[in-house]
Amino acid sequence: MKKITFLILAVCLALFITACGESPVATVGKPAPDFDTVDLKGDVWSLSKLKGKVVFLNFWATWCAPCREEMPSMQRLYTKLPKDKFTMIALFNNDKEPAVTNFVSQLGITIPILSDEYNFAGTKYGLTGLPETFIIDKQGIIREKFIGPAEWDSPEVVDMLTKYINE
Repeated sequence: MKKITFLILAVCLALFITACGESPVATVGKPAPDFDTVDLKGDVWSLSKLKGKVVFLNFWATWCAPCREEMPSMQRLYTKLPKDKFTMIALFNNDKEPAVTNFVSQLGITIPILSDEYNFAGTKYGLTGLPETFIIDKQGIIREKFIGPAEWDSPEVVDMLTKYINE
């Protein structure tokens, strides 16, 4: 029931934005576009409710080979950083929940996996492809944007995120 209600609200919001002619696109140095979506358990998430934490926001899909390759390093990074100051979100984009659930289960992923099955959040962020990752600071400002895969648990990335966490 939560998923149906959420889907109806998301479609109404998308139609409203289209009717108003607005096209928010995520830009480094600007506030991160807010979105509401559900995780694999059906719980609703709002980006705006994560203010006060550094947010690692990754758009991915099971059909995207580079996305699949970077997921283990994301999981390792997720286990390294303090959960009270850092949140990682992996939004599956233009993908189907059964494939995502199977993939996550096979790899033992514990990162919060959220749905962007119909590309509502991806449109707000102006995705050009997958994977794309945004680092959002504690005030909700986009500080970094990465296009393509990365080795997310590298010392350079951990240092960058630690800097934002300690600001």
